[in-house]
Amino acid sequence: MIDYRNLRIAVLGGGNVGANVVDLLARHREELEARVGAGLEVVGVAVRDTGATRSPEIPAALLTTDAESLVTGADIVVELIGGLEPARSLILAALRAGADVITANKALLATHGEELFEAAAQVGAQLHYEAAVAAAIPIIRPLRESLAGDRVRRILGIVNGSTNFILDKMDQEGWSTEEAMRVARELGYLEADPTLDVEGYDAAQKAAILASLAFHTRVPVEAVHREGITGITGADVAAAKAAGYVVKLLAIAERVEGEDGAEGLVARVHPALVPREHPLAAVHGGNNAVFVEAEFAGPLMFYGAGAGGVQTASAVLGDIVSAARRHLAGGPGVAESTSGGMPILPLDDVATRYQIVLEVADMPGVLSQVAGLIAEHGVSIEQALQSTARGEAADPTATLVVVTHRAREAALAATVAALNGSPAVRRVASVIRVEGL
Repeated sequence: MIDYRNLRIAVLGGGNVGANVVDLLARHREELEARVGAGLEVVGVAVRDTGATRSPEIPAALLTTDAESLVTGADIVVELIGGLEPARSLILAALRAGADVITANKALLATHGEELFEAAAQVGAQLHYEAAVAAAIPIIRPLRESLAGDRVRRILGIVNGSTNFILDKMDQEGWSTEEAMRVARELGYLEADPTLDVEGYDAAQKAAILASLAFHTRVPVEAVHREGITGITGADVAAAKAAGYVVKLLAIAERVEGEDGAEGLVARVHPALVPREHPLAAVHGGNNAVFVEAEFAGPLMFYGAGAGGVQTASAVLGDIVSAARRHLAGGPGVAESTSGGMPILPLDDVATRYQIVLEVADMPGVLSQVAGLIAEHGVSIEQALQSTARGEAADPTATLVVVTHRAREAALAATVAALNGSPAVRRVASVIRVEGL
């Protein structure tokens, strides 16, 4: 029997996710209340336009444009409006009023997370954000709680469903970049301006959040190296497929050893070649996955839908149940573990592999010239494949695909610069890192 008062829930945002949260809370209220041990009452939904059409429909009596008043009278505030402002100010107001806050706002956490977590700690409130990364996939709570006693070595994640859809269609169907982007836009994976997705900004925000959690060190989004997929061509994807790889946009955070031998952290987002036998290679369509390499637990894989209103709402509901249980139990919220203080190192300190596609002069000795240039920079070749000649008879060219052994990023970048200046090399067609080996 529930004898605790109803917990007041305020929802900020009545879009796809917000409408699904309200709908699921209403349809499964009795079951959720039984899990919590208290009543759950949505006291209002703050929106910009109370007359807009929504699906699922939100009862008109719940709609309001007065978000400020709504948050100060709630026990739990669910922020789903996105962006930096007014989301930041409303969350701070809610925390200072003693409410626990649930957010799916990755951009806000990546930019102002430290301020928000400090505000929560000052009043003993809790900030939940399971839906901020990879929607329905439970990755925040495992990193924050389940693996808190372990030592995470590396995280590799496919955390942007739009780019994964594009690259997957290029790999599986042979589509061009333009065709894959067009279909992605038609299906709602991409906005009219796809920059946030295809240039890696969305994935970088999520990488900053995951890195901060996994390594107990605050990682600002500005410290995440970022490259998008706009430079990836159908030829790159085809070459990867022929060599036994698939191209994925990866968010990577890992422990590395700096030049002075001290351990540090590097977070990066960029296209990468993943071996087809790696679990991440089997992530198709708009799905997301996060692969965690922990020292004690070993390799762990988290896979599922990376977007969608009802899928994201599932993660929000999990946070609502957690927040509600904390209200009943009493006591301060669980503070974020950010005492690791690992230095954030530059990309140059990462050790990785490169696949370098070169257009070279088709003449004797070219391969040995290229191998010599690569060796001069302390890099060795793992595999080299040369295509048949093409071009004018007077100046025939060939394509040379070189995969290097593992080396420091600085040495690999210097190698590519040297190749660009070689008279034997007509053009460096593409450079893609190889990960997951």
